[in-house]
Amino acid sequence: DNHSGIMVLDENLKAGTPLAEALGLNDVQIDIAITPNRADALSHFGVARDLAAIFDRELKLPEVELAETEKSSSEFAEVEIIDADKCPRYVGKVVRNVEVKESPEWLKKRLTSIGSRPINNIVDVTNFVLHEIGQPLHAFDLDMLAGNKIVVKTTGNENEFTTLDSKERKLLPDDLMICDAEKSVAIAGVMGGENSEVTESTKNILIESAYFDPSSVRKTSKNLGLSTDASYRFERGCNSEITLWAARRTAQLIAQTCDAEI
Repeated sequence: DNHSGIMVLDENLKAGTPLAEALGLNDVQIDIAITPNRADALSHFGVARDLAAIFDRELKLPEVELAETEKSSSEFAEVEIIDADKCPRYVGKVVRNVEVKESPEWLKKRLTSIGSRPINNIVDVTNFVLHEIGQPLHAFDLDMLAGNKIVVKTTGNENEFTTLDSKERKLLPDDLMICDAEKSVAIAGVMGGENSEVTESTKNILIESAYFDPSSVRKTSKNLGLSTDASYRFERGCNSEITLWAARRTAQLIAQTCDAEI
C-alpha cells in the first residue's frame, strides 16, 4: 500500500526468487458468493464442511488445548442477561496480563490474504477466529468495564453511542446493547464502543462470544446504516453451539501471541 518507501526483504532470500514467493503471496484464493440462506458457509470451516461432504473427506476442527489457571473467569467478571429473547447465550472468558502488540507474521499474512487489515494481536485473533469458524467475537478492556460486569439489555430509550470508528450512533429504544454496571459499551452484534476498546495499555481483557437473535441485529444494523463482519453473520444466523469453543480458541491464540494468563 505504501509506494513511497523501500521494502526490506528477508536477507536470506536468494536473488531471482519470484516476488510473490518471497512475500508468501504465492497462494490460491477462492472467491465465493454466498446466498442469504447459507450463513453456515461464511467461514473457512463452513466451506470445508461442504467440501468434506462432497469429496467424502474427514473434517478436522482445530484442537483447543488451554493452559488455564485454577481461577475461574467468574472471579474477575460477571455476566447478566436481562433480555434473553434477543440474547439467549453469552460466553465471557477472561484473559489477564496480556501484552497488546503487533501480531506475528503468520497471523498478519492470514488476514491480509483475505483483505482484512491487521491492527494488533488481540483484535487480529478475534478477526481470525471469526473467519475461521464463523463466530463473531469482541474483546473488551476488562479494566474499563465498570464493576467488571456485563449486562445485556435493550436501551429502553433513544440515546447516542460512540462506536469504535469514533462516530456517534443514534439508538432506538429496542436496540440491544452490551452494558457494564454504569454505561453502554457495545451495540450487540454490530460494533463495540470506543469507551472499552483494547489499546496498547490494556492488560486484562474479556472475550465476548455470544448468540444474538438474527432479526434483532438486522433491525439495529438497518436503523444505523451500519453493516460489519459481525452483523453480516449474526443477521443470517450463527451457530449457538460454538460460542464456548470460539471463546476458548480465541484465548488459545491470544496466549500464543503473548504470555497471558487464561
